[in-house]
Amino acid sequence: MKILVARMNHETNTFSPIATPLKSFGDNGPLYGTEAYVASKGTRTGIAAFIDILEAAGHEVVVACTATANPSGSVCAKAYTHLCDTIVAAAKGCDAVALDLHGAMVAENSDDGEGDLLERVRKALPNAPIAVALDLHGKMTDKIINNSDIVISFKTYPHVDMYETGEHAGRLLVDMINQRIKPTIAWRRLPLILNTLCSRTDIGPMHEAVKLARAAEAKGILGASVLAGFALADIAAPCISVVVVSNNDQAAAEATAQEIADYIWTNREGFIYKNEPLAASIARAKDLAAAPGSGPVLLLDHGDNCMSGGTCDDMNVLHEALKQGLEDIVVGPICDPEAVAQLIAAGLGVTVTLPIGDKVPLTQLDITNPPRLLTGVVSKITDGQYVVSGPTYTGQRIHMGRTVCLDTPQAKVMVTETPQEHWDLGIFSHIGIDAPKHRFILLKSRMYCRPVFVPIAKALVECDGGGVTGADYSRFPYKKLDRPVYPFDSQTTWK
Repeated sequence: MKILVARMNHETNTFSPIATPLKSFGDNGPLYGTEAYVASKGTRTGIAAFIDILEAAGHEVVVACTATANPSGSVCAKAYTHLCDTIVAAAKGCDAVALDLHGAMVAENSDDGEGDLLERVRKALPNAPIAVALDLHGKMTDKIINNSDIVISFKTYPHVDMYETGEHAGRLLVDMINQRIKPTIAWRRLPLILNTLCSRTDIGPMHEAVKLARAAEAKGILGASVLAGFALADIAAPCISVVVVSNNDQAAAEATAQEIADYIWTNREGFIYKNEPLAASIARAKDLAAAPGSGPVLLLDHGDNCMSGGTCDDMNVLHEALKQGLEDIVVGPICDPEAVAQLIAAGLGVTVTLPIGDKVPLTQLDITNPPRLLTGVVSKITDGQYVVSGPTYTGQRIHMGRTVCLDTPQAKVMVTETPQEHWDLGIFSHIGIDAPKHRFILLKSRMYCRPVFVPIAKALVECDGGGVTGADYSRFPYKKLDRPVYPFDSQTTWK
């Protein structure tokens, strides 16, 4: 058979001030056709698994595009329409479809980015089997369910099973094509906005919910997924969902979906994060640093996390740390192209005083922090490139743009031209910073840093500096949210 394959990934924070034009989807925009195939093949992604599974089964793979952007604000209407048009056009003449999507895409012209795309694909290929691989932080809608035959999401956060999820969905698609299975879907969406910090799958109720999903699959269910949703999207229902795929057994699918959903609702308190005031977090970190043990204390500025749409230039956590007298801090990257240019112009070894960070107004939260001055010596300048050693995106070369280290009396401040996640210690070692040897490491990260940085640290403190990825959702001006919803409405009920 001729099978359409495509990747379209974006986790949309509708409160983020960062625009998402077409060029955001890749190093310089999406890749198409043969280029998309070559770039995807051999990677640890869902689309790579689709290619491997389908080619191994003897099918012809037609790759429409690969388009993935870091989390940011709503996708520009022209970009979204272009990507959907590209995928739908490539569907002509195909017999089946495998899509590597996110599940939390919101565009200027679509609150249900994946559902609206799938509706168009189904209209173009009304009889074709359609399999979808989704991120754990996807939301679920009627359009996604009604226009898909197979829906499978990640089961890990931090995410390390992107390929395995594509492999799972691809394997079921091949079985459906060969008439070995007849997929039937049941789903539940709960009126529960889950905090992203409570969606980690190694501990807590999310771990137990995913454990129930795995147990159902072990007993014969074709696929069971727990999708945390994405609370930083102002849409009707950015809520947690359960999706179950059975083999021609609607009753089994319904019962399994209900069992997992009942567990989630019963344990809903465990999905709500108890946010701590920033000053208290920094004071606690100071005490932990003075306690016995070796290694740095991690300060995770989850309120300005680029992998959820943060600007990476909010300086509240650093300045609170400086105010409370913390010393020997490594911090970065701070995204401030203007400061990078000024520091490079000043030159190595020169002492400078300049404003760093706080350059991007958080307009939807009505926050504008005036830039604050830092004084230090320009100690290093690099091209901002390093290669990830693992475990996430192993072997991928990271391009941060020009990067500068400013040595201040209390902190080594790494400033870059682009926002970055902390995939690897190379983010610091590439510029000559041996992060594990310092007293504090301040990262603009929520979860992806943990596999690398937690093992070298003696303690971790989560800090909310008040940016657009913060955990206090009462600060966010939702306008489209369906109410009642927990925890905003404590008397919310669900059956």
